[in-house]
Order: sequence, then C-alpha cells, then structure tokens
Amino acid sequence: MIDYIVAAITALLLIVGALFALAAAIGLVRLPDLYTRMHSASKAGTVGSGLLLLAAGLYSQDLAILARAIAGFIFFLLTAPVSAHLLARAAHRSGYD
Repeated sequence: MIDYIVAAITALLLIVGALFALAAAIGLVRLPDLYTRMHSASKAGTVGSGLLLLAAGLYSQDLAILARAIAGFIFFLLTAPVSAHLLARAAHRSGYD
C-alpha cells in the first residue's frame, strides 16, 4: 500500500514539475523583453527543476539520495533568484531597455 502512495506522490511531483518547466520554456519564447523572460525562467524553472529533483529523490527510496535531492532543491531556491537579479542588474547597467 505504501508503495502505491509513494508512486502517486512521485507521479504528481513529476507532472507538476514538468508543467512548471514547460511554463518556463513557453515564457522564454513568448514574453516580449529580457526582464519578463528572465522572471519566467527563474521562477518557474526553479520550482519545476526542484520538483523534478524531489521526485527523483523520492523514487529512489533511499534516504541519502532523498537528502541530496532536498539539498539540491534548497540550493536551487537560494541561487536562482540571486543569479536572475544579477543578470537583470547587469542588463540594466549596460543600458538594455
């Protein structure tokens, strides 16, 4: 019974993570300027890749791998907004409108 629950949670994380990654990719193509594209890629891409990483860690059914996946997700959450901010700041300072 617990295997079905883990499989269902893993499938849900995979689907939601893939949808977030798809939203980030569509945002990169469809949005009009650099700043909105960067916003889409950093927010949706961070959550999407983090959820996919958590799904992989949960699917492994190994506590060490799950801990690494959680650490990777936290790393994504900490570094992606900072890097997006620095890229936007550099673009603004170089005169990009």
